Amino acid sequence: MSLQRAALRQLERPFARCTQTSTRARHLSPTPCRTLTSRPTCRSSPQPSPRGYATAIPASDLEFGQPVYETHPHILKPGEITPGITAQEYHDRRARLAESLPGGAIAILPAAELKYRSGAVFYPYRQESNFLYLTGFLEPDAVAVLAKTGPLPSDFTFHLFCRPKDPAAEQWSGPWSGLRAALDPHHPLTPKLRLLLQSSPLRDLRPLVHAHRAIKSPAEITTMRHAGRISGRALTAAMSLPWPTEHALHAHLTHAFSQHGLSGPAYVPVIAGGRRGLNIHYVQNTAALSPPDTVLVDAGGEYGHYITDITRTWPLSGRFSPAQRDLYEVVLSAQRAGVARCRADADVSLDDIQRMTEGLLREGLRGLGFELGRDGLARLFPHHVGHYVGLDVHDVPGYSRGEVLREGHCVTVEPGVYVPDEERWPVHFRGLAVRIEDSVCVGGDAPTVLTTEAVKEVVDIEALRA
Repeated sequence: MSLQRAALRQLERPFARCTQTSTRARHLSPTPCRTLTSRPTCRSSPQPSPRGYATAIPASDLEFGQPVYETHPHILKPGEITPGITAQEYHDRRARLAESLPGGAIAILPAAELKYRSGAVFYPYRQESNFLYLTGFLEPDAVAVLAKTGPLPSDFTFHLFCRPKDPAAEQWSGPWSGLRAALDPHHPLTPKLRLLLQSSPLRDLRPLVHAHRAIKSPAEITTMRHAGRISGRALTAAMSLPWPTEHALHAHLTHAFSQHGLSGPAYVPVIAGGRRGLNIHYVQNTAALSPPDTVLVDAGGEYGHYITDITRTWPLSGRFSPAQRDLYEVVLSAQRAGVARCRADADVSLDDIQRMTEGLLREGLRGLGFELGRDGLARLFPHHVGHYVGLDVHDVPGYSRGEVLREGHCVTVEPGVYVPDEERWPVHFRGLAVRIEDSVCVGGDAPTVLTTEAVKEVVDIEALRA
């Protein structure tokens, strides 16, 4: 991976090291190393004990920089590093990446840096997604190094460099995993890495990792389905209630995601009442809501660092007006058709679904009296119908929407129509905004809708307030 200045600074710090050799690695008794690799071999200089008896401490009595099963059995199952994803799966990801590297290549991935909001106030830490995908390690100030050592899939070594323990710093910031997770404080690879960076050509690792991330494993799909299930139920519950303000609805969804086991919102939600829905990514969420209007809500939760992305539009009064219903049904029909094409045997890409959606919306809108001309549809439907989802809301940046969808791809399908208050459009539709979005996993012969608990049929929406 091309290293930024921050990564170079990280490499110069006095890290500790945890080393994994893929072949013939021995299993260790439970220690913090379990949070990093599937078959770790941690090395350090012998540390003589002043006592004449064993001083092993159970992992459940230690503090780490992230949850582990021994300390957080209410979050993790045995063998999991992060919710839903096991140590073995993290190992297998590294093996697949190593197999795809050129001979003798070394992959270097820095952790994300802590971001500051203002002065000493920092944002909640979020690990860099490629680093997270390959390690499951959730702390800053770390570097992962994966070296290909031969032609076989098992021919690679993996090193994780992280911070040694610092009780004074941890008193302020909370515990981190430290030397029990990576035991060699001398960081012997630093000179070699520095020489390598000075003498070898560097290539961007992201496209290679993104190609692996784009196809989700069964465990990833299960994790995303859990996020979609809880998020969908939260949106359906919100549809059944009256809301005085966008802020109140925003607060309800944030609480509902966390209350039912998600880590919180996956992104800043759109809560757009009435004409504010014409702003595709409106996130001020401060205005009053008026029952004659609809509200467009784009919100989803996160679980195990995997996100769900949902948009629903519903009438604040509980019943659609004739114009609202007509426009909604046009968008819903296109959305259903797009979801149905999310299967491998359809042999289509997201770009193909975009073209199909444009045709369906054009036909439906003309049926409602819209004169579209040459540019009218682009004015009413200005965005793409979908994107990939996973560890990021817009997952695997740079991965082409022209790729034919394969089993394991996870995408959104989100047609929308936004009618400006302009004379060229039928008067009774002006100011209306409708978007309907689901997160969908591509199957072999059928899609799996990850967010199906969020109702979207007109009859179901209206029944919630009947």
